Amino acid sequence: MRTFDFAPFYRSTVGFDQLFSMLDQVSGAESAAAPGYPPYNIKRSGENAYNISVAVAGFTGADLSIEVKENTLTIRGSKQSGEEESDLIYQGIAERNFERSFQLADHVQIKGASLENGLLQVDLLRVVPEAMKPRAIPITTAKKAVLEGKAAKIAA
Repeated sequence: MRTFDFAPFYRSTVGFDQLFSMLDQVSGAESAAAPGYPPYNIKRSGENAYNISVAVAGFTGADLSIEVKENTLTIRGSKQSGEEESDLIYQGIAERNFERSFQLADHVQIKGASLENGLLQVDLLRVVPEAMKPRAIPITTAKKAVLEGKAAKIAA
C-alpha cells in the first residue's frame, strides 16, 4: 500500500486541514481497523435531506443511543445483560456491542430517529444560513455610473 505525505498541502492551503487529516486517517491504520458491523446505508431523500439506515437486528430502543458532538454523529448499541439465554441453541444474529461514527458537514442537523423492523433510521437536514447562500451581485457599467454622477451634480 502506498503512503502519501500531505505536509506540503498543509502549508499551501487555508481551511482544508480537516480534509487532509481525514485523508491521512483513511490511508493509514484506520482502513485495517474499520469495522463492518453494523451495516448501514446513506440515502439522499431531498435536495438538503439525508437518511442513514443502520441494521440493528436484535436491539431495542433502550439498547441504542445517538449522540452528536462537534460534527460527529455517533450511534452506540449495547445489549442489556441479564436476559434469559439458556434456551438459545444457535445464535446467528450478531448482537454484539458496537459504535458507529459519521462525520457530518457543517450546518447538518438531526431531525429525528426511529427504530422499525430492525432498522434504525436517522433523518438529517442541511440548513444553510442565509449569509452563506449564493447571491447575485449586480454589475454596473462605467458609462452608467458616470451618467448617474453627472445627473447628481446637475440636480445639486
